[in-house]
Amino acid sequence: MKVKVIIERGTDGFYSAYMDEDRFDFGLNGQGDTVQEAKKDFLVAYQEMKEMKEEEGAEMPLLEYDFEYDVDSFLNYYAGILSKSGLERITGINQKQLWHYSSGKRKPSKNTVMKIQQGLHKFAEELQQVQFVD
Repeated sequence: MKVKVIIERGTDGFYSAYMDEDRFDFGLNGQGDTVQEAKKDFLVAYQEMKEMKEEEGAEMPLLEYDFEYDVDSFLNYYAGILSKSGLERITGINQKQLWHYSSGKRKPSKNTVMKIQQGLHKFAEELQQVQFVD
C-alpha cells in the first residue's frame, strides 16, 4: 500500500519525515540532522509500530513510500549535486530566489513550486534518455 511521506526541514535545521495519512490508526514520524537520517528514523518507527501491532495480535499493513519534499528541504538536500546556477537553467527560477527558498526566508508560491517540479521532471526525462557511445 502506497503512502505519502513528507520531508520537511524545520526552522531549527532538523529534518522530519512524517506520514500524511488519516486512513490508519497510527502515525509515523522520523527525525534527523539530514534527510537520510530522518528517512532512516522513519523506517525504524515503522518497524517498531509493526512489532507493537504484532504483540497486540493486530496486523500491520505493508507500506511503500512516496517521499515528497518541501522546496527548501529539496534544495538543501541536493545542494551538493544541483547548483543554484544549474537549477536556474533547469527551472527558469532566478538563483537569488532559489537561495531565498533554500534558506527558508521566503516560501515559493504554488505556481513557482510547480515550475520547479516540472523543470526537474523534464531534466530527469532528458537524463533517462542519455546513452553513451562505446
